[in-house]
Amino acid sequence: MIKPSVFRLKWLLASVLFALLGACGALNPGRESQRAFYSLDGAGVVDARMLPAPLPVSIAAPTLIVNPPHAAAGFDSQRIIYVREPHRLEYFANSEWADTPARMIAPLIVAALEKNATFRAILLTPSAAVGELRLDVEIVRLQHEFDRSPSQVRFTLRAYLIDTETRQVLAREEFDESVPAPHDTPYGGVIAANNAVQKVMTRLAVFCTEAIRIRRQTASPRPKSDN
Repeated sequence: MIKPSVFRLKWLLASVLFALLGACGALNPGRESQRAFYSLDGAGVVDARMLPAPLPVSIAAPTLIVNPPHAAAGFDSQRIIYVREPHRLEYFANSEWADTPARMIAPLIVAALEKNATFRAILLTPSAAVGELRLDVEIVRLQHEFDRSPSQVRFTLRAYLIDTETRQVLAREEFDESVPAPHDTPYGGVIAANNAVQKVMTRLAVFCTEAIRIRRQTASPRPKSDN
């Protein structure tokens, strides 16, 4: 027969063990109770207040072809990446993106550039259309950083605007945004990620508008006809 004092001791030890396991789970960002999928929608795509005045669109305005975005190694899957120390990428066990970030931001890029009507048309490849300009983008990083408090999400995008006829790079820029997470959870990181994407999409739209403005200013005037 188990003595009451021994029973109480076992019960106390079990309670302490469960409490410790719960605390470890709360401190480990990779441990979650239920699988969830999240989207990147850009939180409204762009901040219209930050956009420059749109350029007048004429029949001579270029058509822009947007290539499918690429992602650097480690950021080309649906896994939501987090870091607790430099150079070490980890991922949440039960929280994922609904698709790869590269595929999710492709339509956001088109939507952002259409907000500032600079081009005659903006087409996402694959497309049979031919454009005078091409936009290539690469996701350098998209990660939830727990090596600071509060945690933050860092999103870095590299963009190239290319003349399709000459294959000359007309403009190149790297956009880097860090946004504090409202709370240190996967969902808090998703909220911060969408805000960071919105900031980068706004800066990308400004970058393309300014590049086209410079291109128009430096374009050589066409020679007049003798007729």
